[in-house]
Amino acid sequence: MRFALAFVLAATLATPSQAGVAEALDDHILPGFASFAAASADLEAAARSDCTAPALAASFHDAFDAWLVVGDLRLGPSETGALSIAFWPDTRGFTEKTLASLIGAQNPIVDDPEAFAELSIAGRGLFALEMLLFDPDYSDYGTEDYRCALAQALASDLARQAAALSQGWSESFASVLLSAGADGNARFLSEEEAVRAIYTQILSALQFTTDSRIARPMGSFERPRPIRAEARRSGRSLTNVLASTQAAVDLAEALADWPLPETRAALGRVQEAAEAIEDPAFGDVDNPAARFRLEVLQQKVAAVTTAIEAEIGAPLGLSAGFNAQDGD
Repeated sequence: MRFALAFVLAATLATPSQAGVAEALDDHILPGFASFAAASADLEAAARSDCTAPALAASFHDAFDAWLVVGDLRLGPSETGALSIAFWPDTRGFTEKTLASLIGAQNPIVDDPEAFAELSIAGRGLFALEMLLFDPDYSDYGTEDYRCALAQALASDLARQAAALSQGWSESFASVLLSAGADGNARFLSEEEAVRAIYTQILSALQFTTDSRIARPMGSFERPRPIRAEARRSGRSLTNVLASTQAAVDLAEALADWPLPETRAALGRVQEAAEAIEDPAFGDVDNPAARFRLEVLQQKVAAVTTAIEAEIGAPLGLSAGFNAQDGD
């Protein structure tokens, strides 16, 4: 009873200026980007040591795991910087077309980091590397193969992007958020705008998970689309759903300065629903029973959104604004 009363009082008295923009940055966003930069640097080093697909698998997964902590943010440096790190959904197969073109031409661009950085975003980042390492049409290569040099170029480019994104947040955009409402801050004219911006990122991330990570492979009952699952080649589809949902909750808890028991409980129900999923790549979605389990997972992720809206949005009088991922 005392806990419940304390929560009600905190929610009743909360104002946008009380929400923890600094905590969101210090506890989640900045260390998240720093960890991704470190994991990407490790991936680059691994590629230099042994560029073959089996040798790079573990480092790839580590980098992807680190990315998901902050990967759904589309704010500040991430508004455009995230696109060449995680180009998905790729509705027209541009990643495969770009890789096939590079390999077919034995394009020397792999030896020119500056030129490689100008390559189409479809041919860079985590999903291009995933296709090269995990698609059987591409992954069977040796150290003397052009694809070895391509893997090294992709890993190096990813490390450079990750470092730049981390630097952009820590050395520039963090101060823009923290100085919201101050003279000269044309981006955030009030503290409430900074809080709303982060709050919008949280809700948009969850919506992207329900509407894209889960709904795209589900397709329709008559026409399921398992090949549309995110990171299916590396078997990460379920992992990505869980990690991105966890990241949204962690960021919500950092932003709020009061307990979020319903949000935490809703996350637990997502994790329970995930335990029933048999194929982590959602490849069995054409099976009615498997589809039902995925629908349950989708509903549980949506319930996390509802909980956050009740425990953060309602007390602060906030609604989500526009986000760069809207419409994906």
